[in-house]
Amino acid sequence: MALRQHIRERLDKISPAVRAVESFDLCERLKAQFQSAHTILFFAPLPDELDVWPVLELSLALGTTCGLPFFDAEKKTYGARVLEKLATDIVTGKFGVREPAASCAEMPLDRFDLVLVPGVAFDLPGNRLGRGQGFYDRLLAETSGVKCGVGYDFQLLEKIPAEPHDEKVKFILTPNRCVKAKKV
Repeated sequence: MALRQHIRERLDKISPAVRAVESFDLCERLKAQFQSAHTILFFAPLPDELDVWPVLELSLALGTTCGLPFFDAEKKTYGARVLEKLATDIVTGKFGVREPAASCAEMPLDRFDLVLVPGVAFDLPGNRLGRGQGFYDRLLAETSGVKCGVGYDFQLLEKIPAEPHDEKVKFILTPNRCVKAKKV
């Protein structure tokens, strides 16, 4: 898809310094907007994504129940496990993404107040363009709570292509704003 490629090219051009500043701004916004969440499903950011890890560390320190997706090779889908200590609970998963270790307790996906959602792009009605495998759509279909897309400002577009099976987000959080998805 041309849009996915275009956004990836823009992501590749972001310097580590800009990513650090934008990640800091996003984390400050995230802390302010969603401080009442008691159970949060985070994601492990890839090198081209905004880094939400500082909020995960803070949330754990404050006693918030924090989960992270893990790939279940047997079911070929994602589930969630609860983190307690980042130093010991994180391993590298099947796709090279940080995941909770098998020793971490599983948590049903319908038990989260807030679900942070990565994406290549989002649009104002809350549609999400993922990486093209459908893994996150299947995970999101099982989650409860507020689904919040996380991305750079340029990743929030007026409209993106969407399929009926694509899961929507309720909010899109960028370093400069928090947008509630429009009902269409």
